[in-house]
Amino acid sequence: MNLERISANTLAGPGPGGGAEHTGGATPPRPRRRARRTARVLVPVLAVCLALIAAAPSPGPQGIGDRLFPVLGNPGYDVLAYDLSLTYKGDNRAPLEAVTRITARAEAPLDHLNLDFSHGKVHSVTVNGRTARHGSAGQDLVVTPETRVRPGERLRIVVRHTSDPRPPAAGQGEGGWVRTKDGLAMANQADAAHRVFPGNDHPSDKADFTFRVTAPAGVTVVANGLLAGRADAAGGATTWTYRSLHPMATELAQVSLGRSVVPRRPGPHGLPVRDVVPAGDRDRLEPWLRRTPGQLRWMEKRVGAFPFEAYGVLIADTNTGFELETQTLSLFERRLFTDRRYPQWYVDSVLVHELAHQWFGDSVSPRTWSDLWLNEGHATWYEALYAEERGGPTLERRMREAYGASDGWRAEGGPPARPKAPGNGKISIFRPVVYDGSALVLYALRQEIGADAFTRVERRWVAEHRDGTADTAAFVRLASDVAGRDLGAFLHPWLYGAKTPPMPGHPDWTADAPGAEQPRSTTPHRLAAPPRTR
Repeated sequence: MNLERISANTLAGPGPGGGAEHTGGATPPRPRRRARRTARVLVPVLAVCLALIAAAPSPGPQGIGDRLFPVLGNPGYDVLAYDLSLTYKGDNRAPLEAVTRITARAEAPLDHLNLDFSHGKVHSVTVNGRTARHGSAGQDLVVTPETRVRPGERLRIVVRHTSDPRPPAAGQGEGGWVRTKDGLAMANQADAAHRVFPGNDHPSDKADFTFRVTAPAGVTVVANGLLAGRADAAGGATTWTYRSLHPMATELAQVSLGRSVVPRRPGPHGLPVRDVVPAGDRDRLEPWLRRTPGQLRWMEKRVGAFPFEAYGVLIADTNTGFELETQTLSLFERRLFTDRRYPQWYVDSVLVHELAHQWFGDSVSPRTWSDLWLNEGHATWYEALYAEERGGPTLERRMREAYGASDGWRAEGGPPARPKAPGNGKISIFRPVVYDGSALVLYALRQEIGADAFTRVERRWVAEHRDGTADTAAFVRLASDVAGRDLGAFLHPWLYGAKTPPMPGHPDWTADAPGAEQPRSTTPHRLAAPPRTR
């Protein structure tokens, strides 16, 4: 996630101590719809689900069969765009009135269709302008149109509902809206967007987003993408409209409401950089904010042009316990920047971790949640490289420590590309094995094929799958193509083995037995006690 965990004793380290041309502020070319959709190959049970949904006489909760979140997503249709309207009255404990408009295309004959939605009251639903019956089944909103939907038919679904920022009842999940000191923000990863708005809540179905948010005077609204307009509303309120220029997974949606300021500065090649910070903290946070353009240039030098239309950090005065890579506007806790016990190299590495996710996880999204290692392993990799350059632990030291702990991490959480199912709450899939344990896979690959070939793999990966989804098999194929030989036999035990394979070039590295005293992970995004410096 981003709901990444940290152990104080494993972050101990030294104390503070030109990329490709970007489209910048200009509107980039729209991604081709066909290319984007063909990247979406859902899990093998989809064909069975499609047959069942067409014939099922009793609508019920569904899902596309994701191994880790089997009830997420819905077969039978492809969402093309979301248009989400929210009305906020200034009380972050009261439900918001909302209208979610979904443009979709049917992929099968449908007597009914399911949307992921819970923790809100549905007032009405229409499909193509006609009233549709609706009901609940598990965490699904089941919609029954007047007439059967034909394959290929374009659907316009309008749901009028509330969006509730109050925490769900025990046993009903977690996440969605996060209440801050002066408003709200979103934290939807992995399975919580449907606690904010109805949709197809799985990263395999990316779509365009428009946000229209009405808020009282004095409340600043910022969302994913770029500001498309502001208009006066009743009672002195303002309606803010934002649009994304690239497709986005529901788990990456972000809306910030609060008494905030929005500092702006140019990034590489004219990229708009806009941050969102509590109004009273602008001067205090400015030393951190001004680092973003340099960090963007650092990432572009390694993997290529920034993939989106804007970037910035959203600093929220709240205690979530995590940081989150919401698309174009990463979410951070205020305390990360104000607690002086966090060394500078550490805070820098946290910022770069979430920035790296814009390429790995946001632009190239996981096809299934078992492909999470591709997000977190890569973000951890670039976080570690940046930390090394800024006075933190060296990459080799960090990887050697991860190697020692890797067997224990695999026993606890499963191998990187086949993590164990979530236990008590969604955050349990964000275990050390998908962070440092997965960065270790990338280190092994670089050791095996060499640094130059590894860099080519990284750059091709984000270029060839931009604005789409991809899975572990695609990464293995690409690495094999770059290396000029089949790497399947080499990578399979690294990705799926219960034990950690020997590390190329480091025959002296040994893995501790599971249960031994081990570091949890050096990844910083599940913040605990500040790390010690030495």
